[in-house]
Amino acid sequence: MSGDSCRPQHQTRPASSAIPALPPPLACPKTKTCSYLGVVGLGNKYARLNVGGTLFYSTLQVLTRQSSMLKAMFSGKKEVFTDKEGWILIDRSGKHFGSILCFLRDGTVAVPKGRQAVQELLAEAKYYLIQGLVDLCQNTLQGNKEQPLCVIPVVTSSKEEDRLIQSSTKPVVKLVYNRSNNKYSYTSNSDDNLLKNIELFDRLSLSFNGRVLFIRDVIGDEICCWSFYGQGRKLAEVCCTSIFYATEKKQTKVEFPEARIYEETLNTLLYETMPPPDTSLLEATRRSYNSCSYNSCSSHSEEEDGGGGASGVRRIHVKRYSTYDERPLGH
Repeated sequence: MSGDSCRPQHQTRPASSAIPALPPPLACPKTKTCSYLGVVGLGNKYARLNVGGTLFYSTLQVLTRQSSMLKAMFSGKKEVFTDKEGWILIDRSGKHFGSILCFLRDGTVAVPKGRQAVQELLAEAKYYLIQGLVDLCQNTLQGNKEQPLCVIPVVTSSKEEDRLIQSSTKPVVKLVYNRSNNKYSYTSNSDDNLLKNIELFDRLSLSFNGRVLFIRDVIGDEICCWSFYGQGRKLAEVCCTSIFYATEKKQTKVEFPEARIYEETLNTLLYETMPPPDTSLLEATRRSYNSCSYNSCSSHSEEEDGGGGASGVRRIHVKRYSTYDERPLGH
């Protein structure tokens, strides 16, 4: 049905009438169904739009302001469809149509946050042939490339490790995992525990990203060992391997002291800022561990059962160092 058939029927007035003649009505867009006189409200020059189920009002002046598909629709050059109530139907998502209207009104719009949202708006701008908004979205995507959520350096030498630790303004947590560095066989659950340590490292790095620098080391002498640093000094060390004796041969046992690792990671947060932490905070973290003391772990980190029985001595230990004096924190 052509747009002319949608014009409301106005009565003519005699030439001698004192009331001036009304201006000619605006043309209605071409439509398939025009059951409602004045598909766009002719009295106030507003259009009623149903975009993917979301309803919008806008003036004809805004919709025809820029060269676009919408201008073609509302100038009678492009066929449109309406529902029974006279809402003009546009078969697109209405999620970003508000931004489309804002750009037509003001010539600019606040680009949504997130790369995916900008890409969605770009697709809509291309569909409606609004070149200015297309350029705005493309420039935003090119200028704001998303950075990785969390970057974990992998150290390849002791010099690189020292440089990272000394130059970091944040506390440092390092995990050494080097399964190939073993001359014995592993116990049955050692591989599972090694994976659990690695998974915990990944979870912690995501949780404390931005506050703690996490680094990996796959070259060290240890098979699985955590080290914790604050303001360039080592604070604690959690070794997760021990030698296990069974059937007259040595086996390597990997353990997963999850609670202790969490505790030491939280303790590093005391060293986020200068000056040094308050003495009361440091005292709160100073305690001896049941598994071994500072001196015994330093001098007897591994003991062998002379009988070669199945009971082994735990080598998992914690070495604690004071950042501000040489006293061991475990005493």
